[in-house]
Amino acid sequence: MLKFDQVLHARLGSLQEASSVWSEAVSKLEKSKDKAETGLKGKAEKADWKGENAGVTQAFVRKTAKEFGDALIGATSIRNILRDAHTEFQAAKSELEKLVAEASGKGMRIDQDGVVSHLIRPDSRSKNYDGPKPEVADFEAMNAAIKAAIARANDADDVASRALRGLVGTDKNNFSGTRYDSLGAASKAQDAEDAHAAYELYKKGDEATPAEIDRLNALFKANQKDPYFAEKFALEVGPKGSMEYWADMGDPSDGSRLGVDHRDKLKELQTNWSMTLATATHSTSPEMEQWKADVIKAGGEPIQTRGTSPYGFQVMSNLMRVGDYDDKFLKDYGNGLVITERKMTHDGRLPADRAWHAMGGMPSHLNWQGGDLGNDPMIGFMEGLGHNPKASTDFFNGSIDLTPENSKDDKKIDPFDYFTKDREWPEELNDKGDRTKEPGYNALGHALESATTGHPYDADTEGLKDVRTKENAEVMQKVVERYGDDPKYMHEQPGIDDSLGKMGAAYIDELNRSLETDSDSAMEEKRDSPFGANDAKGKSRFGEEFDTGLLWSRGDAINFMGIVAQSETGHSTLSAAESLYTTSVLDQVGPKPGTDFDDMDLTNARTTLRIGSEAQGIMDETRMAQIDKDYEKDSEEHKKAVGKTTEWVKFGVGAVAAGGVVALTGGAGGVLVPLAAETVGGAVTTFIGMEATDVAEKYEEDKVLKEKSDKLKEQALNDGKELSLRPGIAYAEAPGWSDRQYQYLDEHLVQYVRTARLHARDNVLPDPYEKD
Repeated sequence: MLKFDQVLHARLGSLQEASSVWSEAVSKLEKSKDKAETGLKGKAEKADWKGENAGVTQAFVRKTAKEFGDALIGATSIRNILRDAHTEFQAAKSELEKLVAEASGKGMRIDQDGVVSHLIRPDSRSKNYDGPKPEVADFEAMNAAIKAAIARANDADDVASRALRGLVGTDKNNFSGTRYDSLGAASKAQDAEDAHAAYELYKKGDEATPAEIDRLNALFKANQKDPYFAEKFALEVGPKGSMEYWADMGDPSDGSRLGVDHRDKLKELQTNWSMTLATATHSTSPEMEQWKADVIKAGGEPIQTRGTSPYGFQVMSNLMRVGDYDDKFLKDYGNGLVITERKMTHDGRLPADRAWHAMGGMPSHLNWQGGDLGNDPMIGFMEGLGHNPKASTDFFNGSIDLTPENSKDDKKIDPFDYFTKDREWPEELNDKGDRTKEPGYNALGHALESATTGHPYDADTEGLKDVRTKENAEVMQKVVERYGDDPKYMHEQPGIDDSLGKMGAAYIDELNRSLETDSDSAMEEKRDSPFGANDAKGKSRFGEEFDTGLLWSRGDAINFMGIVAQSETGHSTLSAAESLYTTSVLDQVGPKPGTDFDDMDLTNARTTLRIGSEAQGIMDETRMAQIDKDYEKDSEEHKKAVGKTTEWVKFGVGAVAAGGVVALTGGAGGVLVPLAAETVGGAVTTFIGMEATDVAEKYEEDKVLKEKSDKLKEQALNDGKELSLRPGIAYAEAPGWSDRQYQYLDEHLVQYVRTARLHARDNVLPDPYEKD
């Protein structure tokens, strides 16, 4: 792989010269070919050969004349490859040169490894500095441009080197006769060659050797995001071909050892196969449009193997757990899947497991990713939605016509209601051999995360921004209404609590805006609220109606936050998000470090810290009440659970803030929290760098565990109250304040809220969930 400095400093003169030399060779060979065909071959054809000489010499002359033609094709192809490779390399090199030249004018520098940094660090600038001040978006754009240029050079290098090796060939006595009109043509030819090689390995089925599975995985990996390869493979195998192959792999009765001895290889194969088909679905060619229609049509048909007969939907859904499938295909597939399930369950009168679980014999092993065997097709489909925010948002905001062939009956179903309330999710066999509904609800949570945040649920948080839309918020309104209505929805859906915590964290700004109001039912914000997803001009990213309007009432916000916080994971995620968001609001609404201020200037800062502290109290109180329900008082489990209510403080330490969001670390990995502004302020920077004392450790000590639960609860609640003030402490400790100003902030902001905090006990909190 070529690196930044290799592309930037590449000497392309010899490559250009080689292209010219081969152009000259082409001209000479064109003349030689003409002479060979009109002279040598022409005379040989006209000659009256007799005896053995006729059979040998004439054939030799013909072959020799043909070699001139093949030589010309080969030379022309080499010239074309070298010419286009030089063009691509030169374009990539010129782009990097341009970026390096422009960097200083944008306040950036690019080092020899391609790392972009400030030309003059913000903390090193003089007071009179009036030069460029690059923002996060500027660095992201520069890094993306560098990455694209290097990728362009590497793509050209890979295709050209493989094409040239193929043109030279292994036969020293004959030219290959391969024709490439361009580097692009060579790339397509290589894709087709790889797709056919993958097809030949596919035909071996579960009789393939481990080495052949490795070869198939290597072909997939090398062409993972290549649309031409993906389409060629998908079409050559056919829609039912993928289903039959994967069903055969999952048949435990046919004696194959792959699923016994090489589960890791099948796990990798499932990932690679899924990503290849996902890429293929983005094609709109007539052939692929038919392929997509045929996949859905085959969904309701059994795929027969030696000992199993799963339905097409069951098989295909397991090839959708990874990768970004096409939006429309996912919607059409999901509609077809739901329609089929409703028919098989007689409009829900039978449970879903009657449709998808084999009544006799061994179940198919269709999922090698872990978590479940893959019998419920809704799990794989939900994972597919979890990787495609546009499709998941449209799906949960839409409706499904259960009888599309009948335009008069208007028989429709609401997908959100169906999957979060009405559908009885089947139990699945997990990796421990236990039957549980957790895999299904875990996948549902992933789909809802994608639909509400606008990001794939497992996206790498680096470089992500706040992309929430009005449509995302519409799904989140449904989530808050459903899961804030009754604790049973979260507690009876094992595996969804972590996703609810992440969704709550993604909307912590709007939850705080609702908490600030004086009425539990009001749907208008408090005047000049410092909270919410509004820009500097007060315009909401969710549309004009939410400039001052709320997504949900204060009562709804309390219920949702309180119920999600009943879960240990939900409590930790929301608590960490609350602290970071509160800190970012303080950066925005409070006086700026280094400036003079009076007590009136702290009004919004006090409101911000008070609401953040109140929110923490709501979450702490509901978590404690749930612990009382789940464990016997004074038991070791009860005391340890109480101790863990303060562990969330570790999640904010070392978090990464950029682009208007902060990514939590620690136990809440993959959680994005919106900040009050794109630019990271001093308080947030200070908060992220603060030491996190492990408050929970003291609850592990034998001496402390001998205390009564009530005493430990009281101490933990006090600890939580103090931890909720950390944003105010970070604000006071931000660089730029004088010692006098720090003391004033500590007394008139932090201490004020410490003594005047509106405590959670003043709110009507949701009841804890009582297990049967």
